[in-house]
Amino acid sequence: MATLDTAVDADIDAKREEALRAGLAEYELEDEDLALLGGGLADGEGGGPAAPLPVLAVIGRPNVGKSTLVNRILGRREAVVEDKPGVTRDRVSYAAEWAGRNFMVVDTGGWETGVAGMDARVAEQAEIAISLADAVLFVVDATVGPTGTDERVVKLLRKAGKPVVLCANKVDGPRVEASAAELWSLGLGEPHPVSALHGRGTGDLLDAAMAALPTVSAHGVALPAGGPRRVALVGRPNVGKSSLLNKVLGSERVVVDSVAGTTRDPVDEVVELKGKTWVFVDTAGIRRRVHQTSGADFYASLRTQAAIEKAEVAVVLLNASVKITEQDTRVITQVIDAGRALVIAYNKWDLMDEDRRPFLEREIEKDLVQVQWAPRVNFSARTGWHTDKLVPALERSLASWDMRISTGKLNAFLGELVAAHPHPLRGGKQPRILFATQASTRPPRFVIFSTGFLEAGYRRFIERRLREAFGFEGTPISISVRVREKRKR
Repeated sequence: MATLDTAVDADIDAKREEALRAGLAEYELEDEDLALLGGGLADGEGGGPAAPLPVLAVIGRPNVGKSTLVNRILGRREAVVEDKPGVTRDRVSYAAEWAGRNFMVVDTGGWETGVAGMDARVAEQAEIAISLADAVLFVVDATVGPTGTDERVVKLLRKAGKPVVLCANKVDGPRVEASAAELWSLGLGEPHPVSALHGRGTGDLLDAAMAALPTVSAHGVALPAGGPRRVALVGRPNVGKSSLLNKVLGSERVVVDSVAGTTRDPVDEVVELKGKTWVFVDTAGIRRRVHQTSGADFYASLRTQAAIEKAEVAVVLLNASVKITEQDTRVITQVIDAGRALVIAYNKWDLMDEDRRPFLEREIEKDLVQVQWAPRVNFSARTGWHTDKLVPALERSLASWDMRISTGKLNAFLGELVAAHPHPLRGGKQPRILFATQASTRPPRFVIFSTGFLEAGYRRFIERRLREAFGFEGTPISISVRVREKRKR
């Protein structure tokens, strides 16, 4: 019986849509309008590799040019680079291609011996990168020659038993090539003279790396068809983005430190949660304004913006123990402007006093009045408390981000809405809504054809009622109006 009712409703919707479309024939329509009315939805595309790509890890001590070399391999400025040691801290993976072969290149922080604190954790990440790689690109500064630290790295590589390609970097001319020859003493075979900065010799180096890499990785992760959903963890510095990623992974995947701004490069990691595969992206903290930052922090802010645009849903982390700031509001606006699904996550909730929580809830409702439609999760990245609630919130936001309303249902909804709450009269005239259609998803975008301009307040009213009627929890909605006049007889 329910199936019959659904079929009847669909038939009514189709007839209503047909009648409204016929009414549009009396109005002047542009080619773009006709394309919109006759075309399908402009949805996002999926796709991902079926087999894990081989992994090439770039290893070396600090400031030998690893990130510069990674950018040269990629053919674009992806890794954050600055002329001082210690800029890269996490191991960061990028998809690369050379001579028709696809592979993953992993940039790492500088490996050092006898260090403590953050530097020790950076070195640990470099060691993990070696263990998870199919081949290693060992970068040495040819202008300095082999150092004691380089020899310690050689011992580490021999113990790992991975194929190694030796890169003698900073060989900017023939005079430095003699210095590069000294690197034969490391016992890793032929040193390939390269200038990562100018591109000299990188082709021969990559040919050698391709010879060392297998065609299918023994360590990479096979991604499902269509690719996993991409989740960006964003927020201002030191709100717990890296701690949250480590907690959901169950391992110390990214470097965490009390110093704000520890993360510089966006870190992608495949995560298995509740039987689904996700890609979580840890990002650098978004500071006050991009133009107020400099050096590595400036480029980190740009990479974070790019990570938001590449993601499908963003988790904006806020600190429950601190009142929401202008910076936090700017991060949320950045996600909405990028058209991404949104989840608000309050970290350090376990530190809140029980008596304080009801007052905090009211404060949050007031602070986030513009994004009441976004699901909210209160959790603790340090202890893992309530982190299991993150996935259901992500799924709700993404389902809304992908949602499509049939044209018949949309116009029936608008017909009832306008009948009950017509647009206010302006100058003795009242604009009439002729037809509406959903132009695209991801995020949902609606186009309304009318006889006059609809005021911003009325469009917000329509958006609010759309959310009440159809859900749309966790996704921004775009409503545009096209004013069309009747054809002249």
